[in-house]
Amino acid sequence: MEKNTKSKFQLRLSIGNKIFGGFTILIVLFAINAIIIFFTVNTIDTKVALSSQVVNPSKDAINELVTLVHRSRMLITNWVFLQTNDDDKKALRQIISSDYPLVKEKIVKLMKNWDADSSSSTFKKDSSQRVMMHKAFGKYDSLLKSATDNIINTLRSFDDYEDPSTKLLAGDFIDQVVIPESNKINNILSLIKKKQEELAESTTATLVESTGKLRTITIVLGLAIIGIGFLSAFFLVRTITRPINYIKDVVVKLGRGELVEDKKTKFSNDEIGEMAKATDSLVTGLKATTVFAENIGNGKYDSQFAPLSDHDVLGNALLNMRGNLARVAEDDKKRNWTTEGLAKFGEILRSNNSDVQKLTDEIIGNLVRYLKANQGALYIIDDSSENEDQTMSMVSCYAWDKKKFVNQKVHLGEGLTGQAWQEGDTIYLTDIPSNYIRITSGLGDANPNAILIMPLKVNEQIFGVVELASFGSFKDFEIEFVRRIAESIASTISSVKVNARTQRLLGESQQMTEEMRAQEEEMRQNMEELQATQEEMQRSQLESAGMMEVINNTTALGDFDSEGNILTANSNYLKIFGYALDEIKGENHKMFVQRDERSSEAYRKFWKELENGKPQRGEFKRVTKSGKEVWIFGQYSPIVNKDGNVVKVTEIVIDITRYKS
Repeated sequence: MEKNTKSKFQLRLSIGNKIFGGFTILIVLFAINAIIIFFTVNTIDTKVALSSQVVNPSKDAINELVTLVHRSRMLITNWVFLQTNDDDKKALRQIISSDYPLVKEKIVKLMKNWDADSSSSTFKKDSSQRVMMHKAFGKYDSLLKSATDNIINTLRSFDDYEDPSTKLLAGDFIDQVVIPESNKINNILSLIKKKQEELAESTTATLVESTGKLRTITIVLGLAIIGIGFLSAFFLVRTITRPINYIKDVVVKLGRGELVEDKKTKFSNDEIGEMAKATDSLVTGLKATTVFAENIGNGKYDSQFAPLSDHDVLGNALLNMRGNLARVAEDDKKRNWTTEGLAKFGEILRSNNSDVQKLTDEIIGNLVRYLKANQGALYIIDDSSENEDQTMSMVSCYAWDKKKFVNQKVHLGEGLTGQAWQEGDTIYLTDIPSNYIRITSGLGDANPNAILIMPLKVNEQIFGVVELASFGSFKDFEIEFVRRIAESIASTISSVKVNARTQRLLGESQQMTEEMRAQEEEMRQNMEELQATQEEMQRSQLESAGMMEVINNTTALGDFDSEGNILTANSNYLKIFGYALDEIKGENHKMFVQRDERSSEAYRKFWKELENGKPQRGEFKRVTKSGKEVWIFGQYSPIVNKDGNVVKVTEIVIDITRYKS
């Protein structure tokens, strides 16, 4: 009987009962801790969600709106006082059409949560913020509409800025409307911003308080669990203690950032053993995660990685980060490729802007190689008269079938190339007709997979077309790159053509100048010979010294251009008409003719005959500076160049007024 009692007593105090009792106490404490933590964490999550989804985004959106108000005021002012600042005008239009509507939409969505009511009393219902926000929107909408009507739609052209009244009204609008209204809007937004900051501070204080409570409760319950654990550990067998110690060591090392595996430890086939195995699996998974993170850091975005589970937060976050970084790296690669290409072709255009053929050869060769295409050709519009059909010639090609396409001319609208020229737009084909073009190499020939035809256009004027063929496809950023290069090529070709035309005209002008100088020299010699002949005739024909003096005193010379403008005159000529040379140089011959005769048919016919190279002579009535009428005997001799064009008219004048009275 005593033996049975002892067995029952030992059964009640068996290790199973002790473990059960100890774990029961621990479970109760854990349950209490979990409940407290759950409610506390739930409160914290609510506040964090409120802060991250409403308060902070609202504060940021209001700050963004304040910035837009300041910028719009500055840009409206710049519109009025900085006439040529196109960048600021573009920025103001963007604010009105895009930036402000986006910010307004964001704030309106957030305003729906401004009326939320939390049981924790950190974010109470406050409709005054919504009223003030709607008031700010109304004022800003009105300000932008007024600015559009009174500034943007008023000051559009150079004449608008030159109109004093328009400019004055615009300046008054800035002082009387833009600045005061923007200040009012900013004041309203400052009040809303202040309330949002107060809400943020309140939410932060609640978070700090809840976190402190959670820490205190966790510490207290943790200490209680540790105490009970020590009491329970005294009665636990070695088979339970060993795996628990292993788990503890691993967790401590994880806390220090160490990832160490201990494969020597043997685990029992029970729940604690499963926990130990799970911990071991966790360490192995974290090692794989660490290697994956290092690969991402080294730029190896193609590294393979499998999360521990669908709920592996760290693993899934790393996968998302890898995708984002890979996209950023790809975008940077595209930008760098475009920037390097623009710099490369900018240097080519600068270095070869004096020779169209060399320029086009360099462009098409480098463009095909840079795009890793297979063939390319560059066409330039031919210079033609109004009555000729417009054509475009291939001036350079790369890896093209030259036998087929040498001296190729394309009419406007002819084929795909002519169609791109006519429409002034890009043509990109991936379904190429079999008879359109073939890429030829030493191994054979085949159809390309992509054709890109880009007009060389600047300021809506087309100077040519560039055509590229490739076995691969052209990506969007490559097509955009070709479009930007095409504009630069068009601008350079335009400049080269203008320079060539200028050089040609300059050469023709210089040649004409030399011819004029030669003719003037020949004319001077003729005049000297004529003067010598006249003097000889005077000596032989005049019988008395008195008559010689009369002729010397009455002979005068004047030079005119083909339109009758005075070039020069000698002193006798000036003396007859009473002018100084500076007074008549550059004036027309009409100044010596009576007013009613200037518009007569006879006078027009007189100069028409001279323009046709026919000399004119006879007695003419002329008018002096003082208005006095004089009679002259005039010999008008046209001087022509080698082409038969009149370049100058020489007039020999003798005053015969005394013989007419």
